[in-house]
Amino acid sequence: EMQEKFDTALAEKQKLQDDADTTKKKMESANALIGGLSGEKVRWTQQSKEFDDQISRLVGDCALACAFLSYLGPFNKTFRDKLVLTYFLSDITERKLPHTKSLDIASMLVDSATTGEWNLQGLPTDDLSIQNGILTTRASRFPIMVDPQGQGP
Repeated sequence: EMQEKFDTALAEKQKLQDDADTTKKKMESANALIGGLSGEKVRWTQQSKEFDDQISRLVGDCALACAFLSYLGPFNKTFRDKLVLTYFLSDITERKLPHTKSLDIASMLVDSATTGEWNLQGLPTDDLSIQNGILTTRASRFPIMVDPQGQGP
């Protein structure tokens, strides 16, 4: 009978020890997770601020993109750049619209996967050709294109 009580107490002790070990492992995992997430908080806060800044500049950026799509189709790259940098940007600045200082309109209007697909289909990789691709696919009206390489039909 004494041996039986001893075995029962020993089994109970082992069960409690196993539970304690399991709980300790869970606590260590939880502490590691909390430590890892505390570093993420800094990154998330920074990304949230960057996102807020991007949203605040969206009006001016969209105005530039709309001006590009609406007015710049018939011009060559040099004149397009001059119009954007001289006239459109000064107008947006004069009206105090927040905008991205060095906005790449092409990157705003089309992603790199799309331009890569266009290149695979034979579109040259120069900026003018990419801009013409954007005007062709994104404009609501029939675009007027400049083809300096003479590659069109």
